[in-house]
Amino acid sequence: MATQHSRMAARLMVAPSVGLLFVWMIVPLVTTIYFSFLIYNQLYPDRQGWAGFDNYYYFLTDRSFMEAIWNSIVLVGGVLIVTVIGGILLALLLNMPFWGQGIVRIMVIAPFFVMPTVSALVWKNMFMNPVNGMFAHIAKGLGLEPFDFLGHAPMASIIGIVSWEWLPFATLILLTALQSLDSEQQEAAEMDGAGRLSRFIYLTLPHLTRAITVVILIQTIFLLSIYAEIAVTTNGGPGTATTTITYQVALQSLYDNDVGGASAGGIVAVILANIVAVFVMRMIGKNLDA
Repeated sequence: MATQHSRMAARLMVAPSVGLLFVWMIVPLVTTIYFSFLIYNQLYPDRQGWAGFDNYYYFLTDRSFMEAIWNSIVLVGGVLIVTVIGGILLALLLNMPFWGQGIVRIMVIAPFFVMPTVSALVWKNMFMNPVNGMFAHIAKGLGLEPFDFLGHAPMASIIGIVSWEWLPFATLILLTALQSLDSEQQEAAEMDGAGRLSRFIYLTLPHLTRAITVVILIQTIFLLSIYAEIAVTTNGGPGTATTTITYQVALQSLYDNDVGGASAGGIVAVILANIVAVFVMRMIGKNLDA
């Protein structure tokens, strides 16, 4: 009976915060769904009315829609490849004993706490600027022509910037998993004559599988909503080279003032994000139960 009373008391204490969180999430979603069925453009207030599924039809049949989907896939896939591989290498390096290890770990993790807008501005102006950027000065010092990263390799540049932001997160998760590896297994394998590469492939990598799964799951969800880095650096260009679904919705809302069409695009983006999340969880989430 005491247990039943304690559970009821716990539920009553948690209920206000859960209710507030539910309202905070459900009200914007319901409002967005409502506006997605309206003709609602702030530039033409006299043309408002019921649109039905027209907003969804125009958004889904827009030529740039498939390009935005492809750009989103390339961006997410590229960042995941860089952060997972780079995170494993950095975790292995940081797990080795060396002087100043604590300071180096803090420096590696620090980029994760930089705001996306600030990070994009730093990379755009201090590193990738073809005139005054650091890479341009290095190229000139080597007698080479400076390369316009954002102009000639925009998607690769965005992937590099976002990867720099998320690499500390992957490194931290993988380093934590690496430190829980049983050292006796490593020593036994070394005594049996297994080399470093063999120990990594057959011992270390399988042990990191669950951590890699967590990194992929969390990053995929957040990377699908990347906006600030694109807005600050390329504005979705050149052309539509870096326009993702999230950025396309923002363009339709902020620049075209088409609230109805942008709301429909937002709902489509939410549905696609959930489909991707479920697909990823079904494909690799089984490792969490292993």
